[in-house]
Amino acid sequence: MRTHYCGQIDEKHIGQRVELCGWVNTRRDHGGVIFIDLRDREGLVQVVIDHHIMAVFATAEKVRGEFVLAVGGTVRPRPEGTENKHLSTGKVEVAALQLTIINAAEPTPFSIADDSDQHEEVRLKYRYLDLRRPSMQQNLLLRYRIIWHLRQYLHQQGFIDVETPMLTKSTPEGARDYLVPSRTHVGEFFALPQSPQLFKQLLMVAGFDRYYQVVRCFRDEDLRADRQPEFTQLDIEMSFVDEAYVTQFMEAMIRDLFEHILGVRLPEPFVRMSYQDAMARYGVDKPDLRIPLELVEIGDLLQQVEFKVFSQPAKDPACRVAAMRVPQGADLSRKEIDDYTQFVAKYGAKGLAYIKVGDIDKGLEGLQSPIIKHLGSEVVMQIMERLKAKSHDIIFFGADKTKVVNESLGALRVKIGHDLKLLQPGWQPLWVVDFPLFEWDDKENRWMAVHHPFTSPKVEDIAA
Repeated sequence: MRTHYCGQIDEKHIGQRVELCGWVNTRRDHGGVIFIDLRDREGLVQVVIDHHIMAVFATAEKVRGEFVLAVGGTVRPRPEGTENKHLSTGKVEVAALQLTIINAAEPTPFSIADDSDQHEEVRLKYRYLDLRRPSMQQNLLLRYRIIWHLRQYLHQQGFIDVETPMLTKSTPEGARDYLVPSRTHVGEFFALPQSPQLFKQLLMVAGFDRYYQVVRCFRDEDLRADRQPEFTQLDIEMSFVDEAYVTQFMEAMIRDLFEHILGVRLPEPFVRMSYQDAMARYGVDKPDLRIPLELVEIGDLLQQVEFKVFSQPAKDPACRVAAMRVPQGADLSRKEIDDYTQFVAKYGAKGLAYIKVGDIDKGLEGLQSPIIKHLGSEVVMQIMERLKAKSHDIIFFGADKTKVVNESLGALRVKIGHDLKLLQPGWQPLWVVDFPLFEWDDKENRWMAVHHPFTSPKVEDIAA
């Protein structure tokens, strides 16, 4: 029935007869000729129906958006001046000789053709329509290509794919398990795996020294931007290797993936940064280095000021006082600053102090802030010097428990970076190394694994 995908028709098919099937993206009636952009998962192609072929033209007059069609015709060049450089099929069109309506369609609850953003609840209610949108289809196709390439790469490197059980015993991972009641053992439950950690370690002991799996994982925890209750991960385990080999191998795999899938050559080697450095400069252990904003420690400058909002945290070893300079940020309105204050409150911050730098050459007279009078001129100018403040900058402050300051200013850094369009183009991959094994959790009142407990500790971690 179908000989080609719509999005794969190009100049090499000129003169050929093709059979296409797909959805009507748009229909344009120009009187004696009707144009239909026919769409499938690979893209779209322009179909031309001339009024001289009366039966086909009569059918085309009935066609509306999202009708499912079968089209038979001949590929020909588009007339000069009508090419569409934004389409891979933009230099050709299909002159229809046959046209069949496979299925008619009612008006859709949201536009599919222009791929505009719609309310999420509406899209999820009509998920089968949402998945027709070009952006959604491209996402799924990209995911498929990534997994396919990774499988090929790992196969060439001597890895074997092993499928591990989904119904298992609860293990001490970092989140709660999803539990499944057992029919054969009343009152007992299986747990869905948070990761195949134990199974892959069994495989290592058994002698399968290079294992991988594209595996579904389940964690019963609240939704976050980077965390979902169920997700897919590429899980890898190796025996008889050291840390340097693992990072080198993973880096080579990611570099190969980007080059083949996106045509992007990543830097070699990737930047390496210690966990402590990442937290001190960016407030998070996975900083986006494309945003040219950093946190700067200023607690030592504020220990003796009378302003207890700053001086008390500055003297407390469990707290932190940090500042972040935003170049050319002095134009932010009071409302925008208030919005940022509400934003950091979600991370536990009790407020968001700031100093606007009007003219740095005028000293205190060139600064604007309600906190300047509480700090003293000498301390304020020391802060300006440490942050390398320039005219028209704004400086934001955080003073609280170290976790609160890191999370609030770290999140604010990313938000401001996007809001003010400070994001630098390209990719900046990063290795963050030397993670601590445990950290104290105030809510749980106990030590918790920073990531997971299946990590070999360093001597200094044990000593601490």
